[in-house]
Amino acid sequence: MNLGLDGRRAAVAAASGGLGLATARALISEGAQVAICGRDRDRLAAAAGRLGPAAHPIIADVGTPEGATAFVQEAQGVLGGVDVLVTNAGGPPAGGFADTPLEDYAPALDLNLLSVVAMCKAAVPPMRERGWGRVVAITSISVRQPIPALILSSTARAGATGFLKSLALEVAGDGVTVNSVLPGSQATERLRSLRGDDWDTVADEVPAGRIGDPDDFGAFVAFLCSRQARHLTGGAIPVDGGEYAGLL
Repeated sequence: MNLGLDGRRAAVAAASGGLGLATARALISEGAQVAICGRDRDRLAAAAGRLGPAAHPIIADVGTPEGATAFVQEAQGVLGGVDVLVTNAGGPPAGGFADTPLEDYAPALDLNLLSVVAMCKAAVPPMRERGWGRVVAITSISVRQPIPALILSSTARAGATGFLKSLALEVAGDGVTVNSVLPGSQATERLRSLRGDDWDTVADEVPAGRIGDPDDFGAFVAFLCSRQARHLTGGAIPVDGGEYAGLL
């Protein structure tokens, strides 16, 4: 299937590894030019080398609204504009209510909520002017089904989900779609940091019987950015092998 992304310009945040890197790879495979960012210069350069000449590395820290804005602005300069925005960031520290101090909430909100708002503020107005755009946010299954000991992530990403739904309704008539993708257990360093190396036990907890493949995840994000997905907006879509157990 031709997704209609040939020649499109995409900015994928936090794409030096994990789901961001897999998403950038999928978009490039569909003919897009992709700006990727990360904080570690060497790791980012290595990622860009693996992706090839269609990848444009930008040193940026999207953990703050200022850094998130700067990434999109630099991507617009490098690419000549941004048609596709994929927001993404690492997760805040683990912890529950009792052991998470109040002062830890503000950085988590910067990382997983306000960075999303900032990137959209920079990218969406030009999309509306052109009459075409795609925003896909990588969040977490925890926005629907909170994960024990990840109270900061659940709180911040749930707020981002509310923002994205509101934005989707506001810009739907301008040719801009806004969706979020909710990963469950994926084979990334984030999962290893939370669960260690016993991935067989994690896989047993997934109804599909296996941990998610980041490349499958990236391909799904690329579809949401496609011409064919133009009527899909405002969605918060689990990609989790059935981990989310709710009806709605």
